[in-house]
Amino acid sequence: MDTSSDTAHDVCGMSLAIDVVGGKWKLHLMWALAGGPQRFGQLRKLLTGVSEKVLAENLRQLEGSGVVHREVYPEIPPRVEYSLTPLGEELEVALRPLEAWGDKNRQELLENLLASVG
Repeated sequence: MDTSSDTAHDVCGMSLAIDVVGGKWKLHLMWALAGGPQRFGQLRKLLTGVSEKVLAENLRQLEGSGVVHREVYPEIPPRVEYSLTPLGEELEVALRPLEAWGDKNRQELLENLLASVG
């Protein structure tokens, strides 16, 4: 079989990256996990407004993408921590310029958003 025509080879890197971090909460989760391993409850507190269901779903998706690691400690009750994998750490570094751009242009962006809804 000729794999050179496989559709996976036709997908650009930007599309793949957006698939990994797209959505309302995944970038926030990456930011939260950049500070080190976090338990589910800690993440829920850091991400005000996220439901348990959505948080669990997003963590599973990030784990499935290979950027988040889920560690279950054999304790009673079981303790679960989430952390960035080496792939996730590399992605977090790649996201820093996006954060810097947002910080640099915060005022103008907020004014534009307010003007567009007003």
